Amino acid sequence: MEMQAVLWVVAVVLTSLGIAGILIPALPGILLVFSGLFAAAWAEGFVYVGKGTIITLAFLALVGYAGDALAGALGARHFGAGRAAVYGALAGTVAGMFFGLPGIVFGPFAGALAAELIIHKDLVQAGKAGFGAWAGMVAGIALKVAVVFAMIGLYLAVRFF
Repeated sequence: MEMQAVLWVVAVVLTSLGIAGILIPALPGILLVFSGLFAAAWAEGFVYVGKGTIITLAFLALVGYAGDALAGALGARHFGAGRAAVYGALAGTVAGMFFGLPGIVFGPFAGALAAELIIHKDLVQAGKAGFGAWAGMVAGIALKVAVVFAMIGLYLAVRFF
């Protein structure tokens, strides 16, 4: 198989996995999308999408990756969640994936709530922590969606217009 075709396959696979990674916490979605777009530019010898665009995409990826982590931590901390609630929210997100959209939406809250209840045994505080962890994860997902669409939009604009 020709190298260009291999790079296009890699680009499509990485970008697709990255888009899925917006909701699946085990996948570094933004970084996979960046890698896929880089492979696509490489497949065309960086003729259409050059160094300046790649640097801008890398900057967006780093900002989005850092912002996602920060949103989750700030949301959880703002409502008094401890480290256990953050890990519980992450575990709830992973477990929730097996229950479709309701699991993805309510899994982080349930995981954070359960973790806080186990550690502190205070239902009110656990509820606040669960909401905070959930709100932070939702904000992080919204940020990831915005960054991924901005990255893909920038790539397409530079490539085709």
